[in-house]
Amino acid sequence: MPVDHDRLFKELLTTFFREFMELFFPAAHTLIDYTDTKFLTQEVITDITAGDKHYVDILAEVKIKGEDGCVLVHIEPQAYRQADFARRMFIYFSRLYEKHQKRVLPIAVFAHDSKVEETNRHEVEFPFLKVLQFEFYKIQLKRLPWRQYLNSNNPVAAALLSKMDYSPRERVQVKIEFLRLLTRMQLDPARMELITAFFDSYLVLNAEEEKSLQEKLSEELQPEEVQRVMELTTSWHLKGWQQGRQEGRQEILLRQLRKRLGTTSPEVEAKIKTLSAEQLDDLAEKILDITSEAELHRILAIKH
Repeated sequence: MPVDHDRLFKELLTTFFREFMELFFPAAHTLIDYTDTKFLTQEVITDITAGDKHYVDILAEVKIKGEDGCVLVHIEPQAYRQADFARRMFIYFSRLYEKHQKRVLPIAVFAHDSKVEETNRHEVEFPFLKVLQFEFYKIQLKRLPWRQYLNSNNPVAAALLSKMDYSPRERVQVKIEFLRLLTRMQLDPARMELITAFFDSYLVLNAEEEKSLQEKLSEELQPEEVQRVMELTTSWHLKGWQQGRQEGRQEILLRQLRKRLGTTSPEVEAKIKTLSAEQLDDLAEKILDITSEAELHRILAIKH
């Protein structure tokens, strides 16, 4: 299933807007009054020259300390490289300024996998005159060393570890450190699940890596941290089965089983699709104890 980048970033950055600004833009964070922060409804911007429409999902209205009136903060997550992106940021800025007649702070979050540095400037000039020099804040996640954020208790840092610069051999370690960060944060269950869902959407361990993760957890985390991780993951599993439509619950359960076992047989998939809601709940409670397909067959009463 394709990753819905827009939805994931919108949920993360609107829920943790203040934490996002504090983490990456401390100078702006210090002067923003978050008391009456309001996220405006989705804006539609038409780029006539490109012949398309763009939806601005993250547009916050805030106040600056010591000033009257409000300003806008526009955050634009960008999931792929785009040659004229800086020009498009200027177009978004100008349309928003024209419509709202308020100052706009533009921010780009480059979430693609390229490490080629992105520009944050758009200029219009002649040999005899510089007409425009437009700049915006930027974050390029793949240029951020993930280990620099391990001492942070910021939930945005934890979630975005999954998109930062790490090597393939570090994938398991990134997940371990993410889980360690979770044990330190005092968040309500809904917010904890949000950052976990974001992280797991971008860093999906294969069966071998999952096995390595389980082996290393007790070696690298303190006993109380391991216990906290188990409590959190069990809670998420159980809650997931209590929500949503039957088909969705079945598919989530199958994904979790594939994640633990590496693959699931056609017999298992067919059997799960026949389970009632109560039976799905029962299987969900046992999922952390399932270590082999044979054991899964026994639980599901699949005969060979």
